[in-house]
Formats: sequence, C-alpha cells, structure tokens
Amino acid sequence: MDADAVVVGAGLAGLVAAAELADAGRRVLLLDQEPEQNLGGQAFWSLGGLFLVDSPEQRRMGVKDSVELALQDWAGSAQFDRPEDHWPRQWATAYVHFAAGEKRAWLRQMGHRIFPVVGWAERGDGRADGHGNSVPRFHITWGTGPGVVAPFERRVREHAATGRIRFCFRHRVDGLVTSGGAVTGVRGALLEPSDAARGTASSRTEVGTFEHSAQAVLVTSGGIGGNHDLVRAAWPERLGTPPRRMVAGVPAHVDGRMIAISTAAGGTVVNPDRMWHYVEGLRNWDPIWDNHGIRILPGPSSLWLDAAGHRLPAPFFPGFDTLGTLRHLRSTGYDYSWFVLTQKIIEKEFALSGSEQNPDLTGKDVRLLLSRVRPGAPGPVEAFKQHGEDFVVAGSFADLVRGMNAIADPDVPAIDEAALRALVEGRDREIANAFSKDAQVTAIRGARAYRGDRLVRVATPHRLLDPKAGPLIAVRLNVLTRKTLGGLHTDLDGRVLGADGIPVPGLYAAGEVSGFGGGGMHGYNALEGTFLGGCLFSGRTAGRAAAAQVG
Repeated sequence: MDADAVVVGAGLAGLVAAAELADAGRRVLLLDQEPEQNLGGQAFWSLGGLFLVDSPEQRRMGVKDSVELALQDWAGSAQFDRPEDHWPRQWATAYVHFAAGEKRAWLRQMGHRIFPVVGWAERGDGRADGHGNSVPRFHITWGTGPGVVAPFERRVREHAATGRIRFCFRHRVDGLVTSGGAVTGVRGALLEPSDAARGTASSRTEVGTFEHSAQAVLVTSGGIGGNHDLVRAAWPERLGTPPRRMVAGVPAHVDGRMIAISTAAGGTVVNPDRMWHYVEGLRNWDPIWDNHGIRILPGPSSLWLDAAGHRLPAPFFPGFDTLGTLRHLRSTGYDYSWFVLTQKIIEKEFALSGSEQNPDLTGKDVRLLLSRVRPGAPGPVEAFKQHGEDFVVAGSFADLVRGMNAIADPDVPAIDEAALRALVEGRDREIANAFSKDAQVTAIRGARAYRGDRLVRVATPHRLLDPKAGPLIAVRLNVLTRKTLGGLHTDLDGRVLGADGIPVPGLYAAGEVSGFGGGGMHGYNALEGTFLGGCLFSGRTAGRAAAAQVG
C-alpha cells in the first residue's frame, strides 16, 4: 500500500479528514487536481459563516436559542419526504447537536475566533414550522474563510513535515481502483505544474499518469457549481426552467467529476435535484475566475422587483427565503431581478459574500472594521457601486428608471416610470406612520428589535423618495450558482453506500460531494452557515471512521 488512506480533494472537508487520519497515526496521501496555491478550496473564498446553536455570542446579544428550536427550524426547512432521506435525517440531527455542543469549543481550542455580532440569515417563509431561522445563528469567523481553513491547514502541514501526510497536487483522479468489490486505490493523470493564481483556471495538459493504493479512499472533491451544464442538467422542475445566463459563485474546478467517478465504482447518488443557488448575484467588476459572481448579503429594506418592475410578493423579501424567491423569479420568465434602494440603505445593509470582499474581517483589522459605522458604504461595496455593470445610481426617479431600462435585456418589457413611482410612493406612505399593512415594513421594524440588526445591519426605516436618503440606487440581480445539496449517499460514518444500501468497502465521502452528509442533510433548503460547518463535521466524521478501519 502507498498509504493507509487517500483523500481526494484538498478543500476544507479534505483538510479536516486528512488531519484526523494523521492524528490517529495513519499515513495519508492528499490529492488535488489544482496546484498548491488552491489549498483550502472554496472555503478560502467564503465569508466564514458558521451555524451555532445557543452560543455565548447569541446569549450576549440577547438571543434565546435551543436544540429543540434549531431542530424545528431544520425540519421545517429540509422538508424531508423521500425514502432515501433516512441517512440525511440522521446527519441533520447529529449536526444540529454538534452545532449546539462541541463545535465551538473544538474550533476554539485550535485558535478559531468569532465576530461578536451574530447575523440573522435566511429569515424564512413566515411560518413557525416552515423554512428559516427563528433566531440569529450566523456566526462570522474572525478572519472569514481563511480563518476557518487556517487551523486545519496548520495541522495538515505539521503532519506533512513529519511525512505522515504527503501532498499530491496536480493529480487528477480519473478512476477508482477496485478489487473484489472493494475500493483499493485511485488512478489518474498528472497535470503539468501551474503557477496560476488561486481560483483562476489552471492548465489541463497531462504529463504522465499515476496509480496509488490504499486501504481507504475518502472523496472530498466538492459539488457541481462551477459546471453550469451539470447544474442545468440537474435543475428540478419545481424551480422552473434554468436561467439562460448565470454567474458563477465558485471557480471552474468545482466541476463535479468525482461524483460520476465514485458511482462508477459502485457508490450511489441521492437527491441530485436538490441545489442551492442565490438570486442576489452581481457580475464581479474585478473577477478572479471566469464569469465570477459575488453575492449580496442584503438587509431587509430594499424594494425587490422582477425584471419588468413588479414587486415580489411576501415573503420574498431580501434575506428571507432564497429558494422560494428563486422559484418565484423563474416563473416570470426572466433571468434577473432588481433591488431599488437608497444610499442610506446601501451604507448599512449591503454586505458582499467572500473573504476578498471583506478586508477588515479577513485581515482582522479592527481600525478598518470601525470604518463601517462611519458615513459611506464599505469600500468594496462602494467599488461595486462605482464600477459594477449591474448598478444604476441616479439623482432623480426618472433618471433611475431610464438607467434601469438602459441595461435591461432586450426581451424584457420596459419598466414604466409612472407605475413604478406609484408602487414606491405606496410603500413610502406605509413608512410615514407607526402602523402598516405592508409585510415588509413590518419585517423591517421587527428586525430592528434585534440589537445586532439595529447596530450594524438594518437601516432606520425611511421613505425611498426622501431626498436626504439619496441618491437612489437600482441593482440588477443575477442567479449565482453555489451549492450542491444532494450527493453521494453515506451512512453516519461517512461510508459511501451502494444501490443495495450496503457500504462500498474502502470508500468514504465528506463535504459537498456527499451533500454535506448522508447525500443531502439540508433536504430542500439550507439555514446558512451550514455549508462550512457541514464540511467540518462530515470531514471529521469520515476521517475518524476511516482511521478506525485502516492501519
């Protein structure tokens, strides 16, 4: 054997699994088709949000949470309804208990720290037992995505220095080696060295082949979000037709290749139609990868319109119900939608997802962080406002509508200025008194009852047409591909299951390739902060389980 275990994919789940294997004394090969500068994978680019339950940070912010409430929210969001949801249910329950138990302490003892203000992501569909977070649970890592990756990269590099872990970059796995029904290794192509910057496309020129044998193979290769052909092929009818044009929330190497390779070796995939794509995507004016998209993490105050200028119905407000909003927008027949807002809203309510879009949090720069409470939008947001092709900034309402129509798709009806003005004026009248029948206005006022939202996330309610709040801003929003919620079917040890429900000997999976656990522990909807956490939990689980079986 070349090693006790081979880990395919050096993203977050792969780093965690490799570290756990090596901690147990096992010899590990860590393979990735990308060069070393991509170590940490997509997690590096993330905001570093983690789902925690009843944390000290929540309690300090006056948030009362519990395992029971979190399980209720998870079940209402997941809406498990298939026989193959048996293991995803088990993973979901185990993960919620992990998030309420040792997750924070486990990370903290490795040096991980959390920003003190807890965010309220994915606020839901308006039903107590439906989709969404009943309370704020989105804990941002101090250091964002790189801060999540760092403890595990450090552990892996320490083991690499002793020879217990061996890096094999530019190793593209093309097949799993099997013997007697068991997975006994990997084979594939050696790709030429590449100095391509992190996230950018690297060469696929082959310079040789390889084959490595091991007692266990752990697949941690990520999802399909970078391959839009696979996204469209898996797109479910319940979400309408896939957009003709999407922006990519992940680099091209998030290509889903290992899913088919694992099924060819006897593994099974469940819930491939479950996926998580955002509807607040911007075309990056300074892209890192091809068709690079950035997501707005919005506060609740922007007025949301479809491409033709019609207001979205409740509960499709910014930050409430991602897939419900996607489903509604796909029914319009258009590929984009609009936020209409003011300078006052953008200054407080626009955050951009991604480590590179939050230099204060990523760089742990307190002085730069304090600039967020001063007048003006955060620097990266202001840069998008000035340079982004999806932004319209105007001193008058007429100019705003003209600007929106100027960048609209040619097959979309022009937005009617008088109709949109009447819509905005009607909304503004609801702001002018303490009462309202407008559900969004009620939601804005409710959000400000939470200390964290009032401090840093939700603007004081005001009229959109108030000149003192201007200028007016419109933002064109694109569908942005992101997460694969289904995947390789695994039991609670991370063992990949065959069509008969029996584990394929020697084959494990963790992270997004396994739907973050079980083949889809999120079910149909995610609660946010659960993707990185799913990689952590499933990588740890599979690594420990494999370590117990090999060596």
